[in-house]
Amino acid sequence: MDRTLLAPPLPSRLDTGSEAFAKNRQDMLDQLAVIDELLDEAEAGGGQKSMDRMRSRGKMPVRERIANVLDPDTPFLEISALAGYDSDYTIGGGIVLGIGIIAGTECVILANDPSVLGGALTPYVQKKWNRALEIARDNHMPYVSFVESAGADLRVQAGDGSRRANTSHFAESGRFFYEMIELSKMDIPLVCVVFGSSTAGGAYQPGLSDYNIVVKDQSKIFLAGPPLVKMATGEESDDETLGGAKMHAEVSGLGDYFAEDEMDALRLCREVVSHLNWRKPGPGPSLLADEPVHDSEELLGIVSQDLRSPVDIRDIIARTVDGSRFEEFKSRYGPTLVCGWAGVHGYPIGILGNNGVLHPEAAEKGAQFIQLCNQIDVPLLFLQNITGFMVGKDFEQAGIIKKGSQMLNAVSNSTVPHLTIIIGSSYGAGTYGMSGRAFGNRFTWLWPTAKVAVMGPKQIAGVMSMVRRGQAARKGLDFDEEEDAQIVAMVEAVQEKGSLALAATGAISDDGIIDPRDTRTVLGICLSAVRNTPIEGANGYGVFRL
Repeated sequence: MDRTLLAPPLPSRLDTGSEAFAKNRQDMLDQLAVIDELLDEAEAGGGQKSMDRMRSRGKMPVRERIANVLDPDTPFLEISALAGYDSDYTIGGGIVLGIGIIAGTECVILANDPSVLGGALTPYVQKKWNRALEIARDNHMPYVSFVESAGADLRVQAGDGSRRANTSHFAESGRFFYEMIELSKMDIPLVCVVFGSSTAGGAYQPGLSDYNIVVKDQSKIFLAGPPLVKMATGEESDDETLGGAKMHAEVSGLGDYFAEDEMDALRLCREVVSHLNWRKPGPGPSLLADEPVHDSEELLGIVSQDLRSPVDIRDIIARTVDGSRFEEFKSRYGPTLVCGWAGVHGYPIGILGNNGVLHPEAAEKGAQFIQLCNQIDVPLLFLQNITGFMVGKDFEQAGIIKKGSQMLNAVSNSTVPHLTIIIGSSYGAGTYGMSGRAFGNRFTWLWPTAKVAVMGPKQIAGVMSMVRRGQAARKGLDFDEEEDAQIVAMVEAVQEKGSLALAATGAISDDGIIDPRDTRTVLGICLSAVRNTPIEGANGYGVFRL
């Protein structure tokens, strides 16, 4: 029988009838409408002509392949759906990544989109491929790949923009293959369905997988295609004889399962996953998983586009956790950091949420709370809306460096899974204390209102102005106030654009932008995924400077 967390529901402090709430809600809906249009663009892949050409050849678009392999009425949590936004590449980057349930088993699914440059390995494909392997490894989840790729994107220049040969693929692709081998070594199954071309380095994707499914008249797997073989050896050959599905299923032995068509291949994929005997180490959900008392629709009106407007993080927690129940820890101490225990879809979780900058007392409280959650093997959720650690003479004397370092130490040494959602600001060292992406968290998601930067745009522009002013004074030069004002405005605009959620997610600095109303569902899927590996807290920590 599920137990109930013995904590009362959080009260709502939100004035849903205010003008501010109405404006915040409309601004959020406007942002979500833009994101929905971009998601539609990503789903369109290489465009209607490319899709029609695929269908004429008996091929399904990549998302149809994924939909048909998943268990009916189960979700697919797509990751980095807007990769490549504001770049020269198609949104999505030419590959689809996510977590879905196949034959009752949670799997990482990575699928080339052949409608985009023939599934070529663009820089965004490489980043998402790396992330797929990382998720499979860290969460000990089966890795399923749908391969159909023309190989490396030969248009890519060297990393410095010059036209010399780009040699970075030697390190990058080699690392992918190393990571695939490591997964198999860790007893994490790799299932590969080859839907089309898998050439050169791509041939090693099925070559390094545990199970390979090939499709009649579609799969083509070879280290070198017929033109290159002709050039290298003078040998004449055709695709099917050189690397077709029938040859690999009957002669080379690379193909373990021979499918008559794509639907048959997806059926075989489900059969393979079904025999893996995959079991989670447990425990499963243990708390009563009732809906929040407060309406999740109200999440739309909480955060202003002007992130200087205060947000009580408890109002977000109250609309996300089971029954809105929240047992707050040290509520009267270090109030700019809210800490406490709750449940999400029945999974126990410890929550740290920002209610302002991190003061010394708040950082100290955060460090203690993280240790307590490690002691009882409970995952951590970080709700970021942080401009950094508090600065100034009084706070330096109060030990902000020591206390902040304690929190960084606790975050770094914590071994329970960390989930991070950036609600608003994520600036400077504050993002480190709140388990930013660089600190090994399992998943990082953004609300549309998120901004990620070294510091706020106004602060960056202002600091640069002060540096210019100081340089002029040291050289005895007149300072041009008008020119400086123009530079400040330009820097502020550039920094503002670069800090926006779409810019961050386009560069794959996170796992994607989510609708605030989906926060509880996304967290539930992530909390289920992380339990494919045992939840074990840290036994020790580094030296705390007390």
